[in-house]
This record gives sequence, C-alpha cells and structure tokens, in this order.
Amino acid sequence: MTSKSLQSFLDENIADLKERGLYNEIDPVQGPNGPIITINGKKLINLSSNNYLGLATDERLKKVAKEAVDSHGVGAGAVRTINGTLDLHLALEKKLAEFKGTEAVISFQSGFNCNMAAISAVMDKNDAILSDQLNHASIIDGCRLSKAKIIPFNHSDMDDLRKKAKEAVDSGDYNKIMVITDGVFSMDGDVAKLPEIVEIAEEFDLITYVDDAHGSGVLGKGAGTVKHFGLQDKIDFQMGTLSKAIGVVGGYVAGKGDLIDWLKVRSRPFLFSTAVTPADAAAATKAVELLMESTELNEKLWENADYLKEGLKNLGFDIGDSETPITPCVIGDEKDTQKFSKKLNEAGVYAKSIVFPTVPRGTGRVRNMPSAAHTKEMLDDAIAIYEKVGKEMGLI
Repeated sequence: MTSKSLQSFLDENIADLKERGLYNEIDPVQGPNGPIITINGKKLINLSSNNYLGLATDERLKKVAKEAVDSHGVGAGAVRTINGTLDLHLALEKKLAEFKGTEAVISFQSGFNCNMAAISAVMDKNDAILSDQLNHASIIDGCRLSKAKIIPFNHSDMDDLRKKAKEAVDSGDYNKIMVITDGVFSMDGDVAKLPEIVEIAEEFDLITYVDDAHGSGVLGKGAGTVKHFGLQDKIDFQMGTLSKAIGVVGGYVAGKGDLIDWLKVRSRPFLFSTAVTPADAAAATKAVELLMESTELNEKLWENADYLKEGLKNLGFDIGDSETPITPCVIGDEKDTQKFSKKLNEAGVYAKSIVFPTVPRGTGRVRNMPSAAHTKEMLDDAIAIYEKVGKEMGLI
C-alpha cells in the first residue's frame, strides 16, 4: 500500500508540472536511433539525438560488438577492481589516451558517473570548486557529493572567475581549489573560454576540470575542446562520454598517470559498479579508431550543422550564439515551446522541447542536433516544416 503522504506529494507535484508546461513525456523509439526514427509507427526526421556522427548505427561498430559478445560474453561479470577488467577495457583506455593526448585514461559506465566519481575522489570538505553557472547537472551533483565549498561564477565571465578565484585563495580557507566547466554547453552550443580559464588557473594554482561530453568527436577535428585549443598539457581532468559522438555508452576521464591511478583506487563508481559490457568496450574502441583515421564524419557533421543553422536563421528563428552543431530555437514561454515541439512532431520532425529546470525559466527552446548521417534532403524537409509550423504559430 502506497504511503498517503507520498501519494499526496506525487499527485500535487505532477499536476503542477503539467499545468506549467514542465511535464516531460517520454517517446519510445521503435528501432534504431538514426537520422530517421519511428515513434508510434510514424517516421520522423530526428533532430534530437546526441548521435553526432551517426556511429550508433554504424555497421563497423555493430560487427565488432557482435564479435565481442561471441568472444567475451554479454557482461563483464564484476567490478573493475575484482575481475571485471577485461582486456577490451584496457584496449579502450589505451586508445582513448592516444586520442586525447594524455598519459592515461580511466573508463566508467557513463559520463554522469565520471563526474560523480572523479570530482569527489579528489575534492573534499576542506576544498573549494569554482563552477560555471551553466554547468551540466552531473557536474553540479558531483560537486555536491564532494562536500567541497561550491562557488559559482557567471557563465563564461572571466572577470568574475578571476575575482572569485582571488577571493578563495586570499581567504586561506581551502586546501585545494578547482575550476570546472563544460567544454561545450549543451543547451546553447557555446564553447568554454579555455585559454583564459587556464591562464587564471595558472595564476592562482587551480586544478582544472573540463567536461567535454559535447566536444569530443565534434571540436578539435574530433579530439575535443581541449585539443581544439591545444591545451592537453594544461588541463588536469578531461572528462568525455562514449554515448554521444562515439555512439555507444560509457564515459572516461583522461589525464596524468598518477591522477588516473588515484581514481582507480578512490572513485566509487569504478570500485562499486560492474564494468561496461564487452560489446560496448569493443564498439567504443572501434569508433575512436575511426575518428583517429579520418575526419570525414566530423567534416560532414559541421557541413550539415552550418546548413541547418543558416536555414533556420534565415527564417527568422532565434538560434542563440551557438558555436557548435547544437542549434537551439529559443521560443521562451514553456507552454508555447511544448506546443511548438508537438506541432513539429505532427508535421514530421522530432525536435524535443527543452524547458525548466534543464534551462532557466522563460528560455524554453527546441534543441536541434544535426548529425553526419543526415542528408541535405532531410535537412531541407526539416527547414520547410519549421517554416510551416513557425508561421502557423506566429513565431516567425
């Protein structure tokens, strides 16, 4: 029997979310998550996936994943520190270190796990973390878990970061101070000012941490935001996922050998959660190899992104100041945003609405994620649908 207090809490709060246009409904995809998806039996142009390079459905990845199941089974069978570390995990970490230009890499079950694991393994209640105000939820939760003092700084405001770094250092209250930022901010598509962040970090001896979930495979000819700026030797923690541009699942932290050794003995998800499957490890390794061998998919991604951005901007949509393929169409009002997304869906485009608490109130948007797998014809059809729905709703 459900607790009365729990049921009252659920009824009241779910009704409130629905009333304010903040209730998110999940749409199951029938079949693969490619450039065209099927939902409720209807084919839609997919502009909501993080599958930037189309690798989630790549035949080469599927082949090695199947081979790994045959050779190693469907599961790792244990946590990494007992006997769940397979040769496939070591091969993945070696390839990722080569890809990111670092001494070593530790892999995790997800990007979210990386931030929960790595931050709290190094920072504690005697430390402080300078965190960009628009950092991802996993960074925020990782910082909270560490029990360090969290000092937010205004988004990409280097004067504010410098001021707060100086205050934290001058206070003498903290043993260590970290500055942490997304490499690419997932809701607006802008890029962190890493050269300036590194300059401030060197001035005040800050530990540097970059969450490059949306930068790996996208910037730096695929190698990520840190490589884009040539700062591999200046960033202490490079975090990335294997579930976006890489097309599989999992996450990793790249850095100095000593740091990775420490994370292997002190990061809790590594110690207490079963390792990623053999198929996932093999497929992710293959994806990284493909990115190291050729920039073709990366170039196609950017070509498609520029094409979609130009089309939507020319129609009069507010696409913000994105510097990456992430292309928001900012609508503002949460209910209007939900309605716009629904009408796009009905017309043949799947572009999910993003509202509070994922983005600030009053900045609801439909976020578009073009991929290397989209054809120009698909993008032309999507732009035409945006024009039709936008005019129907009086948005353009």
